[in-house]
Amino acid sequence: MSGESVLAWLHSHAPDLKLIDHSRSTATVAEAAEVLGVEPGRIAKTLAFRVGETVYLLLARGDARLDNAGCKAELGGRPRMLDPEETLAVTGHAVGGVCPFGLATDLPIVADRSLLAYPTVFPAAGTRTSSVEVEPERLVQLVGARWVSVCKLPE
Repeated sequence: MSGESVLAWLHSHAPDLKLIDHSRSTATVAEAAEVLGVEPGRIAKTLAFRVGETVYLLLARGDARLDNAGCKAELGGRPRMLDPEETLAVTGHAVGGVCPFGLATDLPIVADRSLLAYPTVFPAAGTRTSSVEVEPERLVQLVGARWVSVCKLPE
């Protein structure tokens, strides 16, 4: 159902964005970067975590790591990653295809400012083989996210 919910969401909110089905796994940042022929940073990974009682979705560049101090400063506490079952329950998407489109529940979405380093990024599109290409600013606007600084980049 996840792929269908994303297609319906895209059709309604961003009909110009085309779903890219790769017919190969793009479930990890490394796989997605290889299949798309881009550097890992251009993969916009979507992470589901809890801070206190609030579940957030985070859009972050693929090579970034969640920073506990940044989360505490921006979101008020230490993040706790959701397990695969809870992620599926709250997003409607299985791990490897989690994205901010066509969500099962209304969740606050935040986007790490590190995504702004790229003209376009590639978030997943609800399945382990699909994605879309979109400008970071437009992605944030489409999904109603807010910009935060909660990640560290590789050295």
